[in-house]
Amino acid sequence: MQPSAKVIADSIGPTGVRLTTLEVVMHRFVLAEFNTHRVFSRNSASSRAIPVTKILERVKTDPAYPSVWAREQPGMQGGTELEGIDLARAKQLFEDVRNSTVALIEDYLGLVPSKEHRAHKSLINRLLEPFMWHTVIVTATEWDGFWWQRCHKDAQPEIKVAAEAMKAAVDASKPEELDYGMWHMPYIDIAEDMDILDMYGNEGLIKASVARCARVSTLNHDGKKSIEDDFKLYDRLTDRTNSDDPPHASPLEHVATPVDLSDESYWPLRGNFAEWAQLRHMVLDF
Repeated sequence: MQPSAKVIADSIGPTGVRLTTLEVVMHRFVLAEFNTHRVFSRNSASSRAIPVTKILERVKTDPAYPSVWAREQPGMQGGTELEGIDLARAKQLFEDVRNSTVALIEDYLGLVPSKEHRAHKSLINRLLEPFMWHTVIVTATEWDGFWWQRCHKDAQPEIKVAAEAMKAAVDASKPEELDYGMWHMPYIDIAEDMDILDMYGNEGLIKASVARCARVSTLNHDGKKSIEDDFKLYDRLTDRTNSDDPPHASPLEHVATPVDLSDESYWPLRGNFAEWAQLRHMVLDF
């Protein structure tokens, strides 16, 4: 696997402001850098939610190793690429650490087969994160600052490769024109989801879109679609009556409708978008 990006939904409103949702695969160890960009709405795979055995298999069969093997030098940027025996030793170090980590975890799972007596996956999976690929859903109206910083020659190579894939995907995509009252809905295909539209109208499509964005946390966002499961998940995400399970608002940020900002009542609904109102602020008001 390599860092990659694909456009999931691409819309442009009446005022010409474009809203784009991408599904991105990147090295897990650059996620903290990615998350510094506050103009992004994002949801991503969760080390707290994905079973250890699933992560183990991914790390064993397709580990996320560095994109560039730069040599040490002062400062944040690496030097020229390692070569020959120096490169071989660096790669072997990563291979040995990965193999040792996998072996230790597998030994632990064998030693403690009962989940009742085992450390939770949210702890065990952290040990595997240096070797994990990470899937992120990201939606934004403003990208220039990200391109400028992360496509730069001095950016960390792993986030640079991901940013370049993202920019290429956005540049190659043609946004759909949406008027006021229409909705940007990631993971909705009208041809495939016509049954939802026929039975539940636009509200049903909106709920399904939110649920499918939320499922990236368990890497089930592109699996089998069930209308009933989508609606149940949406209701759970937006339920404000259960103090034991508070609302999970972030998936609602990817679904949005264009707004005319000459009406000041729309201003609080934008969140981190320009001239689009996020469903999050329309439904949950926080």
